[in-house]
Amino acid sequence: MHFTEAMKMTVFSEIYGAYFRIAARVLERNITDEREIKSIISREGFRDSILFLPQKLIPQADFSDWRLLMRTEDGKLKRVTKNPPVRILTLLQKSWLRAKLSDPRIRLFLGDDEISRLNERLSGVMPLYVRENFRFTDMYGDGDDFGSESYRENFGKILSAVKNHEILNICFKSRKGSEITGGFLPLKIEYSRKNNKFRVYCFAVRDGGISHSGTINIGRIEDIKNTGIIYDGKTDMKKYFMSRRCSEPVTVRVTPQRNGVARFLTEFSSYEKHTAPDPETGGCIVRIHYDRYDETELLIQLLGFGSVVEIISPPRFRQLAAERVKKQYDLIFGNS
Repeated sequence: MHFTEAMKMTVFSEIYGAYFRIAARVLERNITDEREIKSIISREGFRDSILFLPQKLIPQADFSDWRLLMRTEDGKLKRVTKNPPVRILTLLQKSWLRAKLSDPRIRLFLGDDEISRLNERLSGVMPLYVRENFRFTDMYGDGDDFGSESYRENFGKILSAVKNHEILNICFKSRKGSEITGGFLPLKIEYSRKNNKFRVYCFAVRDGGISHSGTINIGRIEDIKNTGIIYDGKTDMKKYFMSRRCSEPVTVRVTPQRNGVARFLTEFSSYEKHTAPDPETGGCIVRIHYDRYDETELLIQLLGFGSVVEIISPPRFRQLAAERVKKQYDLIFGNS
C-alpha cells in the first residue's frame, strides 16, 4: 500500500491524533459500511470533519481516497489490511504511565494484580517525574488516606454502585461528628484537588423511595454494606445539580496581572461559568454558577487569587469575603 507524503502529514502528523484515531476505529472491523463510517466521524471528529473525511475513507472512483478500504461484491467496505491496527505506546506515554503508577489514587481504580502487571511490563522505563519533587502550596494537608485498605474497599463499592445503580447502606460521620446511617443511591464521584479528597453525590433512600439529595466525603465513611437492590427509577443528573444550584451567580473581575486570566480559567475549569472581556482592565468578567453547598470552598478559592480577582456581586457574597479577610488580618496583626 502506497502513502503519499501529503497523506502522512494530514493524517499521521501526530501519533493518535483525531484522524488517526478515526481511521483506526474504522479499521477495527473487517467489514463495515458507509453509514457506520459517517457515524464514527460524527462522534470522534471535529465539527467540519464530516464534510471531507468520508471521501478520504470511502473508496472513490478517481482513487483520491486513502486506499484503506475496498468494496466487496455486495457493496460493503472491507479493510485492505489483514489485521486491525495495533495500538503502540510511545516512550513518552510509557514514561507518563510509569509515573502515574506511583500515585496512590490510581489504586482506587485498578486492582493489585493489574498494577503488578503494569509495573512488570514497565520495569525498564524511567518515570516521567517523581512525586516527591512536587510541593503543592494550594492544597490542604489533611487529604484522604488513599492507601488505606478500608478506603480502597469503600471506594470500590461506591464506584461499582454508581455504575450499576445499586442502593448501599452507608454509615459515616457528618462534619459535626454525628454518626449517620441509612440507604443511599450513589450518583457521581468527584475529586477536589484543593482538598485532596473524594466525595460522592447521592440520593438518600427511605421506604424504597428517594427522600433528598446530599454529598458524603468518602474519607468519613466508616462502613458500607451492599444491599443487592438495583434502583430502576430515573435519576436525572441535570435536575439533581439544578436543585443544588445557587440562586444567584457570583460575578468577579479578573485582571491580567501575573497571568491572572489564564490561571483563573484553569483553576475554575470545572465550574459552570460565563466569561466576557473587560475593556477596563484588559482582563475579563466572569459569572460563576456553583453548588450552594460548596459556597465556602468557592470563597476560599477566589480569595486565594488575592488582588487579581475582585468580587463584584452579589453583595452578600462580597460581604462574606470581606469578613473572612478581616478575620485573617486580625489573626495576623491582632484586633485594631
